[in-house]
Amino acid sequence: MIVTAPSDQLTAAARYHDYRRASNPLAGGLVGEIPLVEFPAELHATGPTRIVPLDNAAILACPGPATSPGLMASFLRICPGDTLATDANATSQLFFVIRGTGESRPATGSGSVIPWQAGDLFTVPADSPLDHTASADAALYQVHDEPLLRYLGVRATERRFAPTLYPRAAITAALEAIVADPSSARANRLSVLLGHEAFPQTLTVTHVIWAMFGRLPVGALQAPHRHQSVALDLVVDARPGCYTLVGRSLGPDGRIRDPQRVDWRPGSAFVTPPGLWHSHHNESGHPAHILPIQDAGLHTFLRTLNILFSRTTSGGGCEVVETAG
Repeated sequence: MIVTAPSDQLTAAARYHDYRRASNPLAGGLVGEIPLVEFPAELHATGPTRIVPLDNAAILACPGPATSPGLMASFLRICPGDTLATDANATSQLFFVIRGTGESRPATGSGSVIPWQAGDLFTVPADSPLDHTASADAALYQVHDEPLLRYLGVRATERRFAPTLYPRAAITAALEAIVADPSSARANRLSVLLGHEAFPQTLTVTHVIWAMFGRLPVGALQAPHRHQSVALDLVVDARPGCYTLVGRSLGPDGRIRDPQRVDWRPGSAFVTPPGLWHSHHNESGHPAHILPIQDAGLHTFLRTLNILFSRTTSGGGCEVVETAG
């Protein structure tokens, strides 16, 4: 039945804001700023089988759990012989195996069993509850977009892609091919961006999430860069002397002003906020590897990613360019 509601009921929720004060809710404190936060490997090193949420919801002032407004990251610790169940109202889930061996099985219905070992990465689409069983002491890094769907008030029901495994050997081979390319000598970074055939526009691992496996060579200084997506960075391997500097602005020499430092520790994760300049440094004498997971698939589709790099000019100054070259 269609009814005619009284006008006061239809207008009761309406509000009218001065644009000058309302156009930036972040500055007004209505939404929480995305923090630079570290999550140490000790969270998954010992103890019983469990999910360890990397939850920033209280800082973000948003419904939780949430690591960023659109993504949720967790460490999964699985003792040998144990099984751990995961499920999320998400368009896509990504798992990276920090250590150990095992397999992941669909918890309901039919589907493929995914075997995994350290260094493997796999993705599953919407409506994919899994049972993860470890044959050796294991830790996985899980990222999904449930916070985004919670904000939108929707459920993910359409599977946009099939479960996909990216074996460690294949990831490494792709990275080595990039390193061997003569043009890589001039590159700002040496990384392989994992993609999927279902997403030829964004070239990302799912339609919302991107995953980039990168190497930080000995003595490297990756010049400052920034982007509008949040990066949930997992340190795959590194020795002392590898670190990231993060700050709001650049000096005339192209360096980050008053930076915060995040030291890379294997198996640890940290959040790089959107819009902040960050540079990666390797003074350890050994190559290091990092896995940034971002909501850049969505940003790329919306044309809002806006990756910018700083570059020193011939006169010793600094300019900002759109690509690393």
